[in-house]
Amino acid sequence: METRETLGSRLGFILLSAGCAIGIGNVWRFPYITGQYGGGLFVLIYIIFLILLGIPLMTMEYSVGRASRRSIYPAFRKLEKTGTKWHIWGYFAMAGNYVLLFFYSVVSGWILYYAYLMASGQLENVAVEKIDAIFAGMMGSPEILVTCELIVVAITAVICGIGLQKSVESVSKVVMIALLAIMVILGLRSLTLPGAAEGVAFYLKPDLSRAREAGIGNVIYAALNQSFFTLSIGMGGMEIYGSYIDRKKSLVGEASIVTALDTFVALVAGLIIFPACVTYGVEVKSGPSLIFKTLPLVFANMAGGRVWGTLFFIFLFFAALSTMIGVFENDQAFLIDLLGMKRRTAGIINGLVIGILSIPCALGFNVWSSFQPLRAGNTVMDLEDFFVSNFCLPVGSLIFALFCTRKLGWGFDSFLAEANQGEGWKISPRLRGYLSVVLPIVTAFLLTYGIVTYF
Repeated sequence: METRETLGSRLGFILLSAGCAIGIGNVWRFPYITGQYGGGLFVLIYIIFLILLGIPLMTMEYSVGRASRRSIYPAFRKLEKTGTKWHIWGYFAMAGNYVLLFFYSVVSGWILYYAYLMASGQLENVAVEKIDAIFAGMMGSPEILVTCELIVVAITAVICGIGLQKSVESVSKVVMIALLAIMVILGLRSLTLPGAAEGVAFYLKPDLSRAREAGIGNVIYAALNQSFFTLSIGMGGMEIYGSYIDRKKSLVGEASIVTALDTFVALVAGLIIFPACVTYGVEVKSGPSLIFKTLPLVFANMAGGRVWGTLFFIFLFFAALSTMIGVFENDQAFLIDLLGMKRRTAGIINGLVIGILSIPCALGFNVWSSFQPLRAGNTVMDLEDFFVSNFCLPVGSLIFALFCTRKLGWGFDSFLAEANQGEGWKISPRLRGYLSVVLPIVTAFLLTYGIVTYF
């Protein structure tokens, strides 16, 4: 079996982990729900839940990875008690990582295509109807969607097939630093617009009346839900990077830094979007319509909009690519750990598998649009997203919480010893009750409520 690779620096570990967590959801969902659910009040509740829920679960994933030096399936096999079957979850986690890329590569392809449209001037001075037609034309074209998806997968496979330190880590550093730099530039530009003050106030000023209008219970649940899903915990995305690092630093501090970076990107995305939308009188919407319909209209009316729009879609593509690299690296580790493959061979095989099996998602918006799984109006992407978001992430998080705190699992003492090794913040043994009882209950609630409300 190939000798285990390691990351070359702490910065590489932090930026790789952050890149896996930071994605397009930070841009097209977080600003919208922050504005809808009370601005700064929602952000405060969200940060509290990140501290109480997200950071502990991420620390657990890191600990399992660092203790085992393996990807998720062999990690459970190595750490579990004899006769127990925790490793079975590893099969679902591996499947979840592949399925995630089946639809994430397609969405990343949309962003790449719009970066091309914006840079080539095809979105300059266009009316609402034209922007809608461009988006509909892209979604209705199997050739565009499949070609762009294959380009994204090929880029990712090449990066992840070369080497951990000399490619995955080095490229991720450049991508993440460029992403953060472009965000700051776009944010500063947006704050100079005439509607900046009003946009920022709507976005971040605590507004109890808006929270009451949405329902306090809904605000709390939305913050809880966003804090849980934003970090992509449960399928081994963080566990694999824990397996690549040394024991110089305790893990709760590392998890806190990654969480802070993820939150920074989400908050700055809103500072880019809200002032621009207020200035140009465009309603902020959630999801793809924000990115592919609303914001192109904003850039079409903005002085220098072609430049700023191109920068925005490059930033968004970097956010998507960082997640693609982060998850693809997990798939690499599966083949290397379980089958003893060379990294380059694993990259070729994973690239082919993901590239081909992403095609049904692309076709689900056009030639296969009559296939509507789970409920009316669904696409292939909705089915894949349901498997990942409503099943794999919450179930996996619950399993990590139980595995790290139960005697029949790895055990709380073993988890605590690993998490607290190295310099930095420590987890107090007095948190045993919270981590072993409250955390699993909250995670089980999110799993159950998410499935029930979906149907």
